[in-house]
Amino acid sequence: MQRKLKVAVLFGGSSGERDVSIASGAQVVQALRARGHEVLAVDTCFGLLPANEEQRYLSAKVGEVPPTSDSLVALRSGQDNVLGKTELRGVDVVFLALHGGTGEDGTVQAALELAGMAYTGSGVLGSSVAMDKDMSKQLFVAAGIRTPAWLMAPVTADEAGQHLGFPVIVKPNRQGSTIGLSLVRDAQELDRAIPLAREHDREVMLEQFIAGREITVGVLGSQALSVGEIVLEPGAVFHYEDKYQGSTREVFPANLPDSTQEMAQAVALRAHRLLKLDGYSRTDFRLDAQGQLWCLEVNSLPGMTATSLLPQSAAASGIDVPELCERICALALQRHSR
Repeated sequence: MQRKLKVAVLFGGSSGERDVSIASGAQVVQALRARGHEVLAVDTCFGLLPANEEQRYLSAKVGEVPPTSDSLVALRSGQDNVLGKTELRGVDVVFLALHGGTGEDGTVQAALELAGMAYTGSGVLGSSVAMDKDMSKQLFVAAGIRTPAWLMAPVTADEAGQHLGFPVIVKPNRQGSTIGLSLVRDAQELDRAIPLAREHDREVMLEQFIAGREITVGVLGSQALSVGEIVLEPGAVFHYEDKYQGSTREVFPANLPDSTQEMAQAVALRAHRLLKLDGYSRTDFRLDAQGQLWCLEVNSLPGMTATSLLPQSAAASGIDVPELCERICALALQRHSR
């Protein structure tokens, strides 16, 4: 980066991933300031944070459970349109440290496009498609990218058993951080899992469970980053509390054959381009006992917390967090100039 930037970091929001977004925002604010940039910390629900409030706000840790639905409803009812406020005028780039909800589904991106502002991550279409797991998987199938079979609710237990088998993953169609996700081991558990997922999205996906290893790959620009593995117990899934409480072991680079790592990187780049993503992303896979990779989803605004997978993938590729954040800003400015 040849010049110092004025950057507004947007975080918080009113999705179930609010706490994660605040933690991502804290790391991005610190990283960009460490590189000498002027950084504004902006919560999309409350606006620009004054210095004393910023310190208290951004030092909080991610809680063991996501925010309650009632607390999020209260936030949405008082949410201001920060894009119209004067504090965002004159910034060189908006860094989106938002996860889930309107921050990741293309809504905020559309507002920034209309305002003529440069922003990090993907555009409106890519953000929207990547957030919709059902749509993404349809594109994966059309492009020949292997992905677990799935059905969209309403689905009977008999249909789930016939088409997917048990166990099965039940999750909100448009949600991240495994919020509302359940590993359902028999038909009786569906009656609990589907309503739980529907608390977070009106569309619910039932997905074939692939036993195996949890693999993840970051993408930065046109480069696939280091392949990582989340080490789980057999038959387990990577839950919200595992991600943010440090209760799992994450290995970068993963202990995998070179051919498997190269395949994962190649598929991550294909998926990134297929969904029309830009700037950066993270693709999650399952690696089964036969060595087959199954693409689960692509995150268009992956977490940037101290324990998040994308920064670890970048670090294993020789890119520290300040450089990562700065390169993400540079990619945003390049796209905006086009």
